[in-house]
Amino acid sequence: MVKLGYKLCSEEHGPNDLVRFARLAEDHGFEFGLISDHFHPWTDAQGQSPFVWSVIGGIAHATSRLVVGTGVTCPTMRIHPAIIAQAAATSAAMLPGRFFLGVGTGENLNEHVVGARWPAIEIRQAMLEEAVAVIRQLWQGGYQDHHGRFFTVENARLYTLPSAPPPLLVAAAGARSAALAGRIGDGLIATEPDSKVVERFTAAGGSGKPRYAEVTVCWAKDEASARRTAHERWPIVAMTGSLTTELAIPAHFQGAARMLGEDAVAKTAVCGPDPQRHVEAIEEYVEAGFDHVGVHQIGPDQEGFMRFYAREVMPKLTGARAAA
Repeated sequence: MVKLGYKLCSEEHGPNDLVRFARLAEDHGFEFGLISDHFHPWTDAQGQSPFVWSVIGGIAHATSRLVVGTGVTCPTMRIHPAIIAQAAATSAAMLPGRFFLGVGTGENLNEHVVGARWPAIEIRQAMLEEAVAVIRQLWQGGYQDHHGRFFTVENARLYTLPSAPPPLLVAAAGARSAALAGRIGDGLIATEPDSKVVERFTAAGGSGKPRYAEVTVCWAKDEASARRTAHERWPIVAMTGSLTTELAIPAHFQGAARMLGEDAVAKTAVCGPDPQRHVEAIEEYVEAGFDHVGVHQIGPDQEGFMRFYAREVMPKLTGARAAA
């Protein structure tokens, strides 16, 4: 049966709200939370971008069952992988048995802020592979050294470690990144219901490993207001190609979003109060091969969305899975 999760959207919500939403998600039956790790929001209209590791510390003490994972962290440019290794180890110690580290190749939007040149995707993938090796090496404990193509670690030891290293999942959107995720990751994270990505991940070593995905929705009491909110807050859901990885500042995304109307956004994000449409969107990911689906609710009404899912979506989803 698919496990249903909740997207803790750092681009739209401040740190205290994210901690509160994590507790509410747990109370409403969501099994895991995926929290985004950004320096900037995608657009100024979203308006937030707290430091993810501080928020995770708060969530650790506000929840007791919710599994929490980064969706996703880029451990290559803005923050050295040795520091990510320490941050993730501390998070896993605070959330014993219910934390995982999700990593990816990042976006120019967040990584350019330290003055680093934004490299081609092939270089970013090579950097990610080495970064994952560094993180796993430091999680072994003891003093560690690494002198690689991209990263250097000298006499580094993590003193605060969990009883067992947390799972390390890798994000993928295409065939090459899916193969990398299968080879070096303990699981997959994706944002599209693409069965080919799952197949490539499985063939490269991902058989039996968890497969996480995100589906974007905007629940409201009526479809018209949901469509409006989705278009105002999350137009990037309709952006295609390399725009999301290449644009540098929120104003660039805002400019690109002017070319997208409400209809384009509503074709990609499920908008409105029809529970069957939400169930069908989740089922599309299940049919593509994902066993964990995190739901991203656009806009300020997170509590209304959670009540709607608990009362009207989760029971239908459970029934559909049991029948299958």
